[in-house]
Amino acid sequence: MASPEFDDARPAPDDRPAPVTFVLAGGCFWCLDAVYRITRGVTSVVSGYTGGATDRPTYYEVCSGRTGHAEAVAVTFDPSVVPADVILDLFFTGHDPTTLNRQGYDVGTQYRSAMFWADDDQRELFAAAIERTQPLWDRPIVTTLEPLGTFWEAEPEHQDFYAAQPWNGYCQVIINPKLAKVRQRYSAWLTA
Repeated sequence: MASPEFDDARPAPDDRPAPVTFVLAGGCFWCLDAVYRITRGVTSVVSGYTGGATDRPTYYEVCSGRTGHAEAVAVTFDPSVVPADVILDLFFTGHDPTTLNRQGYDVGTQYRSAMFWADDDQRELFAAAIERTQPLWDRPIVTTLEPLGTFWEAEPEHQDFYAAQPWNGYCQVIINPKLAKVRQRYSAWLTA
């Protein structure tokens, strides 16, 4: 039988913090999607488009650079399992936040580094993450803080792209090195 002290110290199931969702853009959404899908405490990753003016944009419309949207992921996580700071540190590890509107060969505003805040608390948390991360980079971080507007879910073929097509050339050349970097630095927070 457990001691009363132990029983009192355990949080009741309804005392768990509510899930949190961050919407983050760091180049092609396939990369961040692959990173967050192997992160402990992440309960959902949805690739999509946000930050633009077009309703219901398609992948090809966003890729044209004319909609103003960024390729982004909506990452939902359990903060009792993985702290928000780890989610944000993974974001800055999974892409280069010092290149304006570019990630490797992907060029255009749709590939910008951006954090889309849902409220003032998120905006402050995101700004603090940029400040905390800046000393790790030789160049200035150009990640923008933008208010979260409508998030449009991307087409089914863009969800969990890496798992569906691990031998795709983009996955081999672009995503695998990012995953290796994340595994090297954050293995304690990963499931695979």
